[in-house]
Amino acid sequence: MKSDDAAFSEFVQTTGTRLLRTSVLLAGNAADAEDLVQVAYEKAYKNWSKIHAADHPEAYVRRILVNSATSRWRKTRSRPRVASDDVDRRPPDGLAGKNEQVDIRGDLVRALATIPAQQRAVLVLRYYCDLPEAEVASLLKCSPGTVKSRASRGLEKLRISSGLSGYNLKSSPANLIDQNVRSTS
Repeated sequence: MKSDDAAFSEFVQTTGTRLLRTSVLLAGNAADAEDLVQVAYEKAYKNWSKIHAADHPEAYVRRILVNSATSRWRKTRSRPRVASDDVDRRPPDGLAGKNEQVDIRGDLVRALATIPAQQRAVLVLRYYCDLPEAEVASLLKCSPGTVKSRASRGLEKLRISSGLSGYNLKSSPANLIDQNVRSTS
């Protein structure tokens, strides 16, 4: 049986990329996203024996991440800062020639930063993390109806966002999140 430290290290290695991607979309920039992930891992490490014994430790740590992001939003009452250099314009390894998708990802991250925090959290959890409405509601401590209305309002704001005006969003900006952010991150 692995020691708690070894199990935690393995957990961080297997979940780090996913949680950082989620955090970038929640925070709006790489520096704040890294801070949020670090805070989530610090809190998780303090209670690792309890979290590790749970059915879904990643969901537990994701909840810590979302709660930390929400606390930050409440403390600062501001939108996330998105610096132009936070969104990498180079295609990731293995995706040479897919500059358009990288551009879409950057535009999407900037557009998400312009919508209210709770709507952004719903869109990221619902469409990027692909969580069901009930789980998003549980994570955000609200009703499934609230999740639906926040998603609807957030998607509408993305549709009219000037940063996404060059993209075909007739069907749904959620498709843009699903197809382009996942494939390039």
